[in-house]
Amino acid sequence: MPNLPIGIFDSGIGGLSVARAIIDLLPSESLLYFGDTARIPYGTKPANTIRQYSLDITRYLIESGAKAIVVACNTASAAALGTLRAAWPDIPIVGMEPAVKPGANATQTGVVGVLATAGTFKSQRYADLMQRYASGITLLEDPCIGLVEQIEAGELDTSATRQLLEAILLPMIRQQADTFVLGCTHYPFVAPLLQDIIGPERTIINPAPAVARQLQRVLTEHHLLASPSVETRHQLFFSGPLQGTKTLARHMIGPDFTVERLSM
Repeated sequence: MPNLPIGIFDSGIGGLSVARAIIDLLPSESLLYFGDTARIPYGTKPANTIRQYSLDITRYLIESGAKAIVVACNTASAAALGTLRAAWPDIPIVGMEPAVKPGANATQTGVVGVLATAGTFKSQRYADLMQRYASGITLLEDPCIGLVEQIEAGELDTSATRQLLEAILLPMIRQQADTFVLGCTHYPFVAPLLQDIIGPERTIINPAPAVARQLQRVLTEHHLLASPSVETRHQLFFSGPLQGTKTLARHMIGPDFTVERLSM
């Protein structure tokens, strides 16, 4: 059991930012990744639809030998995390959530920009986070329409992506935002461009390292940490065309993986 892979899924390539954080923290772990690129984006779809997608994908990963599941998608975590844990109570399942608490702790001006999807903003999970951690903090929210599609297309540092981000970020800066929470796992792909726009004096919070640390805690608790002596193997599956996907995957996690197309 400990040497089986960790299953990770997202609506597309965004969850590779979480995979990268897991590889950095837990280099002995093998990963089994599924990106649902044929049905992206998730953020505009009904919660019931996302729950069914998440159930189907999780079932596939577990049947393929995953010892634990990471829902590396804020939208899917908001819609389906409770359902998945109820369906597989004996499998450790770790999800994402917008880093509202770290954002609230980091801000000096009391104004935090939250970049997420419409599905995340509408969720009860996000509402609970605001109630628990954002008292006295002004949260400026933007669903970043079109940004996931730009990233999936490999447009990480183009004038079109810059214009899109400037339209999102500059109004927040004018309202004194000094901290920006990345509430979608795709957004770390454009973090260098985002930082260039907001300037070095402002803070970007990427929740991926915190998810990796939570996974480490859960695997330790369940005695599921892989042996350092076992050779790692990273397998990536995507439901959509692979053109351009390998390049983006290599950009985030390096060359040591196999990539296949898998219809879900």
